Formats: sequence, structure tokens, C-alpha cells
Amino acid sequence: MNDYDLLVVGSANADLVIGVERRPGAGETVLGTDLAVHPGGKGANQAVAAARLGARTALLARVGDDEHGRLLLDSLRKAGADTVGVLVGGAPTGVALITVDPSGDNSIVVSPGANARLTPSDVRAAVSLFHASRVVSTQLEIPLETVVEVVRNLAPGSRFVLNPSPPRPLPSEVLAACDPLIVNEHEAKVILGDSAGVSDQPEDWARLLLAKGPRSVVVTLGGEGALVASSDGITRIPSVEVEAVDTTGAGDAFTAALAWRLGSGEPLAEAAAYAARVGAATVTKQGAQVSFPTAAEVAAL
Repeated sequence: MNDYDLLVVGSANADLVIGVERRPGAGETVLGTDLAVHPGGKGANQAVAAARLGARTALLARVGDDEHGRLLLDSLRKAGADTVGVLVGGAPTGVALITVDPSGDNSIVVSPGANARLTPSDVRAAVSLFHASRVVSTQLEIPLETVVEVVRNLAPGSRFVLNPSPPRPLPSEVLAACDPLIVNEHEAKVILGDSAGVSDQPEDWARLLLAKGPRSVVVTLGGEGALVASSDGITRIPSVEVEAVDTTGAGDAFTAALAWRLGSGEPLAEAAAYAARVGAATVTKQGAQVSFPTAAEVAAL
């Protein structure tokens, strides 16, 4: 029996959030709301989101020995995530500077800090976590060589989920392990490069991405839902109608829910439909980790 439903390997940041009437252009200054500080980072977000849904979850990450690091550890533990793999020290905790406009859309600049010091050797030292986990999920807010090492340390029979954010070209070794590769429109276009220009249809993006080697692909489409693609074909996943307040962390909640449900044996389309509901519940509240729903809240949506 696996000790964990999900092992997340990734970033942990403090989110510094300011609301604005509109995001500034080049050389422009705008006034915003009071600064709010929330625990965030794609890795920590996924771990908290999965734990709040009821998944047995662990996080492999690095934070600084500072106030922001303690904020993140407290949030993870409160949600029920295991922090045995969270390393402390080496650099300040990563920080994300986030502006949110009245429609809920956001712009984010990330200072990686300690996330950039999560190394391949840290992955090798945590091999027992990999062998205790059904699913391993990661992102690209940690060094790419560390992501490659994650793939090389997967336990036999485990499943690898990747959200390539922020996007960059990926080595074939990583792409071949993805089941699924989860991308939004921007991430899909970056990974596809010039071939993205052949069509503006997400179904075509999914086919092109599959041709690069992933075992399955999920394309998230915001208010238009998502689609899933594998050798079995392509399926559209409808959106859930809600009033968006803040989209911060919604993609992380989607990925965490999808990874957890896949590990429990659900088919990809069913897992994505559940994940879409989790993402929809997330955008109805301000912040990232503080907005992640429980399983009961998702069921009531």
C-alpha cells in the first residue's frame, strides 16, 4: 500500500498580492489596495489543494529559514500535507508579486529564491518518498534538471503529472513520462513553438502535443472548460458557471485534483471533470491556498 496518494515536487512561494483597477503599462504607476501576503507557489499550492480534498499528500520543496518559509510550513501542516520533504535554508523563500484586476485576472512575477536551490541531489535523497507515492506531480518553478531527475526516480507503476509552468521547451525524456501533460493555451503554444501556428483549435494543439511523446494531454481553457486527449481520442470537458473573484491558484487546484483522482483509478475524462469543479470553486474566493475547497465544498458546487 502506498503511504501517499500524491507526492508534489515543486515550488513554495509567499504570494504578495495587490488589487488594481487595471494593470499598469510600461513606465506607468497605478495605485492598488493594501498588500496581502498569502502562502503560494505552484508546488505548495498543489500539495495544499490535494490535502484539503482528502488526499494523502507530501511535498518535496525548499524554503528559506525566514518568516515566509514558516508561513508556508504552517499552511501545509494546517491543510494536512506531510512536510517531511520540505527542506529549509540555502536562500530566502521564493516570492511571487501578484496584481489582480476587478475581473479576477492576474499578472505574476516570481523571484525563485530557495526554489532555485532544489537540486537533483535533493530528489535522489528523497527516493523513499517516490517509492511511497502513487502519483508524482511537478511544475517548472524549480530547475529543469531537477524535474528531469524526478522522472528518473519515479517508482515502477507510479504516474507522472506535469504542468509546465512557466513554460519552456521540454526534453523528450520528460515529455515521454507525462500522463498527463497539463497546459493552458499559452503553455501549449510555447511548447509547440512554430507548429502552434498551424491552427487556433485546442483539439489540434492537443494532437500536436501528443505527437511529442506524452501518454496523455489536458488543455485547460479557462471559462470554456478543458479537453483531454490520449490514444483513446479527445474529449471536451464543460466549464462550471461561477462568478470569478480571483483566478490565482485555480490551475494548481485543477492539477492537484486531477492527479489525485487519477491515482485513485478514475479515467482521465472523469478526473478532469472533477478537477474542473475544484478549479471553479477556487476562483470564487480571494487568494490561492486560502481559497482551495474541501471535498464537501466541491460536492455542493
